[in-house]
Amino acid sequence: MDIYQHLKQIGIEIPDLPKPVASYLPAIVFESQIYASGQTGTLNQKLVYQGKLGADVSILDGKASARLAALNCLSALQTVLGDLNRVERILRVTGYVASAAGFNQQPAVVVGASALLIEVFGQKGWHARTAIGVAELPSNAPVEIELIAALAF
Repeated sequence: MDIYQHLKQIGIEIPDLPKPVASYLPAIVFESQIYASGQTGTLNQKLVYQGKLGADVSILDGKASARLAALNCLSALQTVLGDLNRVERILRVTGYVASAAGFNQQPAVVVGASALLIEVFGQKGWHARTAIGVAELPSNAPVEIELIAALAF
């Protein structure tokens, strides 16, 4: 099935790619893989959630931030590839979660990104994953997501 037909059926719209805040590419293709740079939960150039999990941000809002960050990763893939139908499967997701002292539920936050990728790509969306707690993220973002995908040629 065409990925864009599927996105329309499930009511998901790929947002515009956030403008980079430094010198990097949104994604880069190497051989048969594409690597998406880390994305935060921005929409229309504004960070939707701010703060740390376990202090300022609930797990529910953290999951929503991870989902939006994953959508921004898909926007990066679409920008570089020109067509998300070229994605053969999602291989790996790394989620960074800004965590207050004692917060240890990073996987419960990053699942927001994982669930979105499985919803979009079905079986091809299942992936290896790491969820890491960090002290700070850019612009006080609660979550940053990066991913690697295999490409079909």
